[in-house]
Amino acid sequence: MNPDWEELLQLATQWVAKYRSQVGSLPVLAQVQPGWLTAQLPAAPPAEGEPPEAWFADLDRLILPAVTHWNHPGFLGYFGITGSPPGVAADLVSSALNVNGMLWKTCPALTELEQVVLSWYAQALGLPGSWFGMITDTASTSTLLALGAARERALPGTRDRGLQGAPRLRLYCSQEAHSSVDKAAMVLGLGRDNVVRVPADAQFRMQPELLAAAVHRDRQEGYLPFAVVATVGTTSSTSVDPVPEIAEVCRENRLWLHVDAAYAGSAAVAPEFRWALAGCELADSFVANPHKWLFTPIDCSCLFTAQPEAFRQAYSLVPTYLTTDVAGAVDLMDYSFQLGRRFRALKLWFVFRAYGTKGLAEIIRKHVALAQEFAGWLEASKDFELLAPVPFSVVNFRWHPQGLDDEKALAEANQRLLHAVNASGRVFLSHTTLKGRFALHLAVGNMETDRKTVEKAWWEITNAAQTLGFS
Repeated sequence: MNPDWEELLQLATQWVAKYRSQVGSLPVLAQVQPGWLTAQLPAAPPAEGEPPEAWFADLDRLILPAVTHWNHPGFLGYFGITGSPPGVAADLVSSALNVNGMLWKTCPALTELEQVVLSWYAQALGLPGSWFGMITDTASTSTLLALGAARERALPGTRDRGLQGAPRLRLYCSQEAHSSVDKAAMVLGLGRDNVVRVPADAQFRMQPELLAAAVHRDRQEGYLPFAVVATVGTTSSTSVDPVPEIAEVCRENRLWLHVDAAYAGSAAVAPEFRWALAGCELADSFVANPHKWLFTPIDCSCLFTAQPEAFRQAYSLVPTYLTTDVAGAVDLMDYSFQLGRRFRALKLWFVFRAYGTKGLAEIIRKHVALAQEFAGWLEASKDFELLAPVPFSVVNFRWHPQGLDDEKALAEANQRLLHAVNASGRVFLSHTTLKGRFALHLAVGNMETDRKTVEKAWWEITNAAQTLGFS
């Protein structure tokens, strides 16, 4: 059967509207066991087409119970995200257009809108609007691309001959940096053993003097240092590495500087948070994710560079079937290993058009204020403690009942507390480890999260603590 466009889109928009209106009443965390959905589904595809009503009925019956609802106001784990209405609408338009922006000529609008909207984004963060940019799926891909360009600059021709016989490259980051740095080293053939994780200070920030010492030591031992990844808003603590000092180490040693601002970068849309991006204008490459804290549906990661020719040198490869006679155009395939590209810029464009930089800044401010208020409740309690500063909208803390000081026992108690809170279905927290201490991680990032939501989370936490019997 061939579904009618109008009927199908009506069903889809009705379903989305209904879902978004009721998502706050659903359990945040999926309440199913592994294999539950698989057991409900046929082992083979249907031989005959089925009516759309059946598909949407099964969305409710089978799919929703197995969904962890990231768009739930009570989703407070990891980094809360939002598929805002303008962004969702743009994703629908992108799917309807179904273009592939591998070359300028295959969709001029995709290429040119991507360049314009990335310039808007950079300017909104107080960064150079002249930077070259492109949109990838996630920061993991953006970081991989940047380090691939850095590797090619350090060892020209590596893209063709490989690393066999080449000096052993060294890559540096903080011990608090994201695991995507290690994965990039794995993919690029460097090996995880050549990722040097520089110790962090008491505020969980990379220490530039220890970075400089590590680079000097590695040179003395015959390694070839080539790149540093600094982080603005680390995954666990949201700490901000001292980028100006790190940039100076990179300048003195001719190292590529990549800044991972996947989470905290978007905070700079509010001018009072631009302190976090100090020195980032000195970077060779920079990534921030609008799908984390700029209310754009996943996936949308923005990679900027002051060195676009290094990316071309690393990735440009034009077989005959991709040659064109178009002059003066940007072909994004030349700057990445990616060929096919969907029209991701539409959703960031719609978000900017809907809220403007002032509206976006107000939401950021609200989220930070809620996190600060939650941190204040923790500090006022005798049974809880903060484990890291709260510069943005993430709070790391733990339950620390009086008289319970053994670290292993504290970790076990907090794990039980976390399980009890998440089992309620009303809110969802995640966890991490900070300097060997198990931490509960609350992140405010959803547009629908308000003070009542955060109050509910605090009630769930304190009630679970009382129920578990240590408080």
